Amino acid sequence: MIGSPSWWRGRSLQVRITVLATTITLACLLGLATVAANQLEPLLVESVDHELTAALGPASASVAAGGPLRAADPVSVRVLDISGAPVDGQPRPPLGADAIAQLKAGVAVQTDGDRWRGQVVSAPDGSQRLVVAGAELVGFAAAVHAGGLWLVVVALVGAVVAGLATWLVVRLALRPVARMRGLVRSLPPRSRLPLPSSHDELRALAEEFNALLARQEEVSSRLRRFTGDAAHELRSPVASIRVQAEVAVTNPDPELAQETLTDILTEAERLSALLDGLLSLARSDAGEVPPAEPVDLVTEVRAAVHRLPAGAPDTRVSAAVAQAWGLATHSEVELVLDNLLRNACRYATGQIVVSVLASRSDVRVVVDDDGPGIAPEHRAKVFDRFYRVADDRARASGGTGLGLAMVAEAVRRRGGRVRVGESPDGGARFEVTWRADRAGAPG
Repeated sequence: MIGSPSWWRGRSLQVRITVLATTITLACLLGLATVAANQLEPLLVESVDHELTAALGPASASVAAGGPLRAADPVSVRVLDISGAPVDGQPRPPLGADAIAQLKAGVAVQTDGDRWRGQVVSAPDGSQRLVVAGAELVGFAAAVHAGGLWLVVVALVGAVVAGLATWLVVRLALRPVARMRGLVRSLPPRSRLPLPSSHDELRALAEEFNALLARQEEVSSRLRRFTGDAAHELRSPVASIRVQAEVAVTNPDPELAQETLTDILTEAERLSALLDGLLSLARSDAGEVPPAEPVDLVTEVRAAVHRLPAGAPDTRVSAAVAQAWGLATHSEVELVLDNLLRNACRYATGQIVVSVLASRSDVRVVVDDDGPGIAPEHRAKVFDRFYRVADDRARASGGTGLGLAMVAEAVRRRGGRVRVGESPDGGARFEVTWRADRAGAPG
C-alpha cells in the first residue's frame, strides 16, 4: 500500500527526499496562491478607486470654479444636486438614496457593474453640488477567477520544477556515496577506503568506516590468536591424559595404575581450570558484565587468605581500615584475589604480604611476595593470555597462562586497573585498584 509506513521505508533516500521537498514546496506555493487570490479583488478595487479619485479632483475643482467638465475616459464624471438629481443635463445615474448619502459622506459605492466615488463642492452661486465619478467593472469577477486559477497553476508548475530540481541535486549529491559503496564492495582484505579530498560528511564517514575495519581486523586477529593458543593449551593436557590412560591400561600393576590415575586426576584438574578460564574470558569478551555492587575488600582479602591450601607460604594481611568498599561483584573479587595469591604462592620463598589501602576515590589491594620477581621486559606482557615468564616452571606448577589475564579482564571491565612492579622484599608486587563506593556500605 502506497500510504503505509513499510512502503515509505522501502523507498530510496532520493525518492523520499524528492517527495518531501515537492510536497512542502506545493503546500507553500498553494498557501501563497490562496493568499494572493484573496488579495486580488481588493487590489483591483483599490486600483479603480485610485483612477476615480484622480478624475474626481480636477472635476470638483472645475465645478467649484464654474467651468465646464472635462472628459476623463474611461471614467464617467457627473454633477448632481444634494438630493441626487442631475444638473448636468444627462440622465439620472443608477444611484439610490442610500448610495447618494454614502457618496456625500466620502464613502465609495459599488452598484451592479459600476464603482462610484463622490465629493460635495460649492458652486460659484453658493449652491451645493455633488460631483461623482464612476467606472464600469466589466469582467471584474472573471478576472479575479482567472487570476486565482493561474496562481494555482503556477503553484503546481513550481512544485513540479522543485521536485525535478531536488531529484537531480540529490542524485548528484549521492553519486560519491554510490562510488564509495562500489569501493566497499570490491575492497581487498586489510585495505582501507581512500579518503575524499574535501573535509565533509563523506570524509568523516570514510574515516569512521576505516576505523571500524581496523577494529574488526583487530578483533578477528585476537580471535584467531586466542583460538590457536587455546587449541595449543588444550592439546597438552588431553595428550597427557591419553598417554597416561594408555599406560594404565597396558600395565596391570595396581600400584602403577594408582599412580597413573593420580597423574590423570592432576591433568584433568588442570584441564578443568583451563576450560573455566577460557569460559570466563569468552563471557567477558561477549560483554556479559553483571551490575556492580559494594564489596568489602578487607573481608574478601581475609577470606582469600583463609582459602589458601596447606603448606602455602606465610601470608600476612595489612589493612589500614576496618572496611574498604569497592565497586565490583563478590565472584570477580574472589577470582582476582585467588589468582593473585596462587601466583604469589607459586613463586614466594617464605612470605606474602597483602595490603588494603583506601582513599575517597579508589581502593587498592597490593600483593607482595619475596620470590624471584618479574623482569621489567616481561611486566607489560604478564597479563596477556597464555603468556608465561618461565614456561617450564609454570607448567610444572600447573599454570595455564590465563590467571593473570582473567585478573586484568575482571578489573578492567569495572573501570579499575592492575599493574606489576617490584616488591620491597625483592619479589613481585601486584597492585589492583577498584573504584571506591562513596555511598559506603549497603543499607
